[in-house]
Amino acid sequence: MNILFLCHRIPYPPDKGDKIRSFNELKYLSRSHNVYLGAILDEESERVYLNILDEYCKEVYAVHFNRRVRRLKSLFSSKPFSVSNFYDKNLQYFIDRILRDKKIDAVICFCSSMAEYIFKNPLYRENGLTGIKLIMDFVDLDSDKWLQYANYTRFPLNLIYGLEHRRLFKYELKINRLFQNSVFVSEREVRVFKKLYSEAKNIQVILNGVDYEYFLPKPSSIEYRVSSVQYPLLVFTGVMDYFANEDGVRWFCENIFPIIRAEFPHAQFFIVGNKPTNVVWNLSEIDGVTVTGYVDDIREYYWMADVCVMPLRIARGLQNKVLESMVTGNAVVVTSNASDGIICHKDTDILIADDVEKFANEVITLLKDEKRRKEMGRKAVENIRKNYSWETNLKIFNDLLYADE
Repeated sequence: MNILFLCHRIPYPPDKGDKIRSFNELKYLSRSHNVYLGAILDEESERVYLNILDEYCKEVYAVHFNRRVRRLKSLFSSKPFSVSNFYDKNLQYFIDRILRDKKIDAVICFCSSMAEYIFKNPLYRENGLTGIKLIMDFVDLDSDKWLQYANYTRFPLNLIYGLEHRRLFKYELKINRLFQNSVFVSEREVRVFKKLYSEAKNIQVILNGVDYEYFLPKPSSIEYRVSSVQYPLLVFTGVMDYFANEDGVRWFCENIFPIIRAEFPHAQFFIVGNKPTNVVWNLSEIDGVTVTGYVDDIREYYWMADVCVMPLRIARGLQNKVLESMVTGNAVVVTSNASDGIICHKDTDILIADDVEKFANEVITLLKDEKRRKEMGRKAVENIRKNYSWETNLKIFNDLLYADE
């Protein structure tokens, strides 16, 4: 089968949530199908990864462009900012050529913004791409993310985010009506979508996976303690220019961590991840807080953690950092938003807390009870191995591709 696979970001390296999912989808599909990849580069420097993607694809085309002007123009149109942000005419030309010349059997769009390339394709406008299956992997319900942003920000950003929520939700409805299949990363996303749009059809859930062998715990080689005393170490991981992550670690550092430090004066909190904003960098001025920026191997920080914390007040989809924390055998404390959508068992393989006092107390309790930490970690690994296999979960794609044949 010939598949056109469209991604709003180049699916490599798999170092953040959406890229982990898109890369594993690409890898899986390429084993049985001819894949033509169209993608967008966040940075021109990412072009070095195209040779790696060539190993999985019949043809790869990726484009980098300045998005600022496009976003400004979208203010004066009815299009969602997200659609304008990821649209480029050169990529449109590539997609039009592939659909015209390569006898494509299916198009898989990764992220709602990529549907615009289908809607603007001449063949689609002429006959709706008859005979070509259209599958949208929404991953998350992005419109709801913008609504959360609107609720957590002040004027004028709250107005802009609210506008994007309304525009994007209408666009998501259009996609669901016109594509044969709509895929989401969790049942939670499906529930939210159906609650807002009761006529939603042809919806499937394809869970993420975790490479268990890759994250298998090993002795840490990182020297993080300043003396021979073993200090309790808390770890958060994530891309740190993402608003939800920035908000979460700031909330934790300013409100929760001081309570933990009152009980464990030498406790350390590591914020691990690429592209910290100035707000995140400034948190390193708090005693006991370390902001690492980019690291070569994030696994080593999981391996040395005593407890992993995911204090996300804003969250969409399925949080890979929670899955990674669990599969590395850690005890994990999360908010409801961070755990929602994940198959987990409260107080058995994960702890859930939403207010400051409870979150701090859950962490303190774990730090005092090594036996409980280890038992939670063991249960967490069992859970992830059972429910989050890429090989098992991605088989649903083949069911969708061959349905009605």
